[in-house]
Amino acid sequence: MARLTKKRVLMLASNGFAELFEPRQALIDAGARVTIASVDVEPIEGVAGTQLGGMIRQSIKPDARFQDVDPAEFEALVLPGGVINPDRLRINRQAMGIVEAFADQNKLIAAICHAPSLLIQADLVRGRRVTGWLSLRTDLRNAGALVVDEPVVRDGNLLTSRMPDDLPRFCTALVEALSA
Repeated sequence: MARLTKKRVLMLASNGFAELFEPRQALIDAGARVTIASVDVEPIEGVAGTQLGGMIRQSIKPDARFQDVDPAEFEALVLPGGVINPDRLRINRQAMGIVEAFADQNKLIAAICHAPSLLIQADLVRGRRVTGWLSLRTDLRNAGALVVDEPVVRDGNLLTSRMPDDLPRFCTALVEALSA
């Protein structure tokens, strides 16, 4: 079932990530080449799991630094959640430059949990139908988004999801969006 063999996907992450391992593995299983970029290539720590009460600590070594990434080389961008990870990324100029480059090129941007905060920071949600973690929904509305409480929402090049429990549907939707 390697239907994404020609696809390259970029993930941005820092310490405090969540919802990284599951979409990464789904993409790899579908044949995509996945690159994780961070501030540097030292291991980063976060949590993994599909149930809030069952999250386990994990670490992973990024493949590249933000400044070494060329968005033109990738078909999609995945923004993992967690509370800390998106908050760190949204104040990083290089990370936000990558998000904005994907948006400018109208490439798929997938964000889960608190990661839609990067979409807010890049002013990408105005007039768009999105979802996200419960506490982020007011921020999304204030940024002009039409917020819905659904496991996965696709609006053009944006694919958003709410929480770890939604990871199976998010991963399926991500692979399907890249298969089109």
